[in-house]
Amino acid sequence: VPPVACRRWLNLQEYQSKKLMSDNGVRVQRFFVASTAREALEAAKRLNAKEIVLKAQILAGGRGKGVFNSGLKGGVHLTKDPKVVGQLAKQMIGYNLATKQTSKEGVKVNKVMVAEALDISRETYLAILMDRSCNGPVLVGSPQGGVDIEEVAASNPELIFKAADQIKKLYNLFLKIDATQVEVNPFGETPEGQVVCFDAKINFDDNAEFRQKDIFALDDKSENEPIENEAARYDLKYIGLDGNIACFVNGAGLAMATCDIIFLNGGKPANFLDLGGGVKEAQVYQAFKLLTSDPKVEAILVNIFGGIVNCAIIANGITKACRELELKVPLVVRLEGTNVQEAQNILRNSGLPITAAVDLEDAAKKAVASVAKK
Repeated sequence: VPPVACRRWLNLQEYQSKKLMSDNGVRVQRFFVASTAREALEAAKRLNAKEIVLKAQILAGGRGKGVFNSGLKGGVHLTKDPKVVGQLAKQMIGYNLATKQTSKEGVKVNKVMVAEALDISRETYLAILMDRSCNGPVLVGSPQGGVDIEEVAASNPELIFKAADQIKKLYNLFLKIDATQVEVNPFGETPEGQVVCFDAKINFDDNAEFRQKDIFALDDKSENEPIENEAARYDLKYIGLDGNIACFVNGAGLAMATCDIIFLNGGKPANFLDLGGGVKEAQVYQAFKLLTSDPKVEAILVNIFGGIVNCAIIANGITKACRELELKVPLVVRLEGTNVQEAQNILRNSGLPITAAVDLEDAAKKAVASVAKK
């Protein structure tokens, strides 16, 4: 069995998703992408459209109702004047856009999409996604589309339905590119009877990277925290939180359980770092290096359940990291599973101030207590 590495799911910007759709015969608006206000102005002139829509390109949803730290309200604007496109782009590019799906600080906008605006006589919501309960892809549709599909689902669940009929070109695209989700919102009809994908989002199965190299080369990591990108270099997954106890785990489920039990014992997780399956000593060392680079971290809790993971490799990595990084914060370690006895001997004989825990509850209590003593 090959090693299992923890990967971050790839998300594309709207303009990238639309280009994929267009290249596969799906109808989208004519558009250009701009990285400067001047480029946006030139793009608006080249479109030669009756009306133009300018869209900030970030991965988070709710752009239309977002606010820039430049003072501009809204990440989506309509205008008939190309000059206005340039003026608006000046207040978008290089500034942070905060939406209901971002942090309070928002996300920096590096590109805008300048597209032809089309009238919509009817708009709907359409998505094709992998559904575990159906053991395959399903089609989700609603006769109400637009920005508030989540509100529609909450207030009018009868408007959300699963359909067996497939939209052929979108479904073929879904299969061709190994997508986990293709979402079009709104999926609209113009007064002229054209069916157009006005807004698009595509998610991918990272396990298919080996056969989708061109798509994965499009990955925009600029919205990630630098520490997340650094973790990804070593096939680690890092999630930052706002507490002071770092969590070093293997597996997302164990990570969530570890965070929960820290909370239940009166502590707060500072982050969690997921090792995944195929672990090497060098990864453990880099994991500790990342965790200790966070100034909020006052203690580290290691919680490893060794199925695929060899606990002895973890133990050797821990002792190497403690010595070479001269660890200054309390370290609580709970190991269970493959080669656990050997691992415990390695830690016990290391001469390092490592606190052993017998189970997760014990580990959480000891980690919280170590912070409280400070």
